[in-house]
Amino acid sequence: MNELDAWVTAAGAEIGTAPGEVDTAAVLDVARDVAHQVLRPGAPVTAYLMGLAVGRGADPADVAARIRALALAWPHRDGAQPVVADPPTP
Repeated sequence: MNELDAWVTAAGAEIGTAPGEVDTAAVLDVARDVAHQVLRPGAPVTAYLMGLAVGRGADPADVAARIRALALAWPHRDGAQPVVADPPTP
């Protein structure tokens, strides 16, 4: 088990979620895209927003895909064109 897995397991146990309930790769993909394409502080806030949506019944994969697409289409402050998304991590 790597340190991230250990953290997810420990933090999840603290709040009553099982490690299998978290698609760590999808959350990291979204956080990376938001941090790089929108702004860094948006990454943790977006992860929280994702958690709220999923907690209210939204499909985690759908939420991740929609947020990644939005982040990758976000206009850059420097005028650079948005990037084309890699397919979401399964």
